Amino acid sequence: MVPRSIRIALAACALFAFLGAGFWIHALFFTRSPLTASSPVQAPNAAEALQSAFVSVAEHVRPAVVHISPVQVAKRRRPPIAPGPFADDPLLKDFFDQFFGPRVPGRREEFHTPGLGSGVIFDKRGYVLTNNHVVRGADGVLLRLASKREYSGRIIGADVTTDLAVIQFEPDAPVAVATLGNSDTLRVGEWAIAIGNPFGLDNTVTVGVVSATGRADVGIATYENFIQTDASINPGNSGGPLVNLRGEVIGINTAIVASGQGIGFAIPANMVKRITGQLMDRGKVTRGWIGIAMEPLTTELAQSFGLREARGAVVARVYPGGPAAAAGLEKNDVVVTFEGVPVEDYRQLQRLSSDAEVGKTVKLEIVRNRERRTIELRVAEAPDRTSPDRPTPPRDQLR
Repeated sequence: MVPRSIRIALAACALFAFLGAGFWIHALFFTRSPLTASSPVQAPNAAEALQSAFVSVAEHVRPAVVHISPVQVAKRRRPPIAPGPFADDPLLKDFFDQFFGPRVPGRREEFHTPGLGSGVIFDKRGYVLTNNHVVRGADGVLLRLASKREYSGRIIGADVTTDLAVIQFEPDAPVAVATLGNSDTLRVGEWAIAIGNPFGLDNTVTVGVVSATGRADVGIATYENFIQTDASINPGNSGGPLVNLRGEVIGINTAIVASGQGIGFAIPANMVKRITGQLMDRGKVTRGWIGIAMEPLTTELAQSFGLREARGAVVARVYPGGPAAAAGLEKNDVVVTFEGVPVEDYRQLQRLSSDAEVGKTVKLEIVRNRERRTIELRVAEAPDRTSPDRPTPPRDQLR
């Protein structure tokens, strides 16, 4: 017979074994299960937060987006009745009056031909941003707000070289205003929201990302530094805002590549700020000019000029009587810095020189005959022309 002490020890071991198994089962099914069940709940929360951000941006910015109908007034005179035996015939006179109206000396008929575009209110005084090609050739502008109220607007100023224009209307009540953000801090991959009136469908919101920044050689405008996005934009989106998740306008939609999908371009907000201030004050833009035509610096040219990298702008022509001619700049000089800023390509030199203050003396570092030199010149006001340096073929602009 097993001694009593051994039986007690065995019973105690069995009891501890059962208790340990119970704790293990409890931990397996009751402690770990809530952790496992809670992890998939976090994914919907993140998606809902992103969705809420999109909704918030749309609710904040859409009231500031307007539908623009530029109106062209076509004027024509009533054609005279040809002289002849029937010139005074009452029936013939009634026929002409029916189609052209009663003859009134000096009268000219008006015919309104509406266009289509978008714009965004950026000032509570009724200032609206849009593209120049939306209002080009217009004699008047009709604006329809998100509230469906309509106002007549006048074109304050337009800039062909950047494809921007400013319109003003007289609001009779407080209006929603969009805020211009800082486009210089944009990163590729950030969310981008396009708002506009594609094909007349008012206040349409589409979502994408910033596909690229600093796009040039697109062939849309003279001074190009576009934001590329895959947010869906279509005809009618021109002049509408491209917005970030903070509800700030980071660009003005201006064009698409019609042969591709998801390739749209917007004018950066920081460029817009520089242009609109001058358009509001003077109705036009005054730019700096250094008096040269430029061409790209290819890898082959860089090697022939003794440069290790193809960074800079080649002087293709020096305009007689201009600042560069007075400073001694020559054809085939390579401009590598402008006021200490490295020049990446000729497009950047265009922007740097056009943004320079008229009358200011600037320093250019150039390479001539494989030697670096520094030249000082005085910035002049750019002549009034649309393609000052290098003509570019037209792209597909939105309307």
